Amino acid sequence: AEYGMLPRSTHTRMKRETGGGGVKGRTHEIQRLIGRSLRSAVDLNILGECTFNIDCDVIQADGGTRTAAITSAYVALFHAFQTLRNKGQQLANPFKNAVAATSVGIIDGRLLLDLNYEEDSHAEVDFNVVMNDSGEFVEVQGTAEVKPFSHDSIDAIISMAEGGIRQLFEFQNTAIEEIGSL
Repeated sequence: AEYGMLPRSTHTRMKRETGGGGVKGRTHEIQRLIGRSLRSAVDLNILGECTFNIDCDVIQADGGTRTAAITSAYVALFHAFQTLRNKGQQLANPFKNAVAATSVGIIDGRLLLDLNYEEDSHAEVDFNVVMNDSGEFVEVQGTAEVKPFSHDSIDAIISMAEGGIRQLFEFQNTAIEEIGSL
């Protein structure tokens, strides 16, 4: 996966990371997260030597870009695979599970789902959760931005994330139905 913030995706113009030595550490970490998430959704033995490059360009940054990239990259991967099949390549269906992600934070002691930039920048606790549609976790990233969190908080965060991700699977399914089934 290639992830990048476009120059006007933030409130002030930023420079592209493509020049001057490549991507920065944060971007590289996000690209790896997206790649891990997508690999968890497919049977790599079926794909074999086939490589898919998924562009995850951030058009408007408002928090949650890495989780939105994972959720939409899954649909893009499905679409790319379907395009190959439509062109006559007889490929077996490599998809084991759908994969989607969301963020959850604690702000002023309240749990919030899918944080925007303002919420994310004021979060006491910030989590990114990636799951497959079998209810298994691909990755959970949690940080105490202001103060430590309890085991009970983790349980509540995971429950909220799971509910949000279940809704995202419905959106993915709608988009995939428009593409056509494998």
